[in-house]
Amino acid sequence: MAWTQRTITLPAMPRGFHLITRHVVDALPQMASLQVGLLHVFIQHTSASLTVNENADPDVRVDLEMAFSKIAPESFPYVHTTEGPDDMPAHIKAAMLGSSVSIPVSGGRLALGTWQGIYLCEHRDRGGSRRLVLTLQGE
Repeated sequence: MAWTQRTITLPAMPRGFHLITRHVVDALPQMASLQVGLLHVFIQHTSASLTVNENADPDVRVDLEMAFSKIAPESFPYVHTTEGPDDMPAHIKAAMLGSSVSIPVSGGRLALGTWQGIYLCEHRDRGGSRRLVLTLQGE
């Protein structure tokens, strides 16, 4: 069984849900040689998160952002406010969505469904670049 681990840095993206599947796949050319395996993607931040969701209709991204902004609004009377009004809501959203996703690898490719993609969920207005640790195992 082979293991590969790589850290990649995504460019700064505005608040919202951004498909990053291509960034991840391009960083792991070794995946093409695996018949069966597992990819674990971990984000090293507490105000952004990862999820797998609809990759075709861009309206889904808009609706996800709108829904999460209603669930954790900036107008709530948070105690943790020193980093700006978008920081604590970002932590809540990240806690809800999670810091990692695991995706099976089959026949040298991610075994995502037809309409699935990996999303970076940027919960800050200016979150900056984001680091991902990609861990690939398989044979």
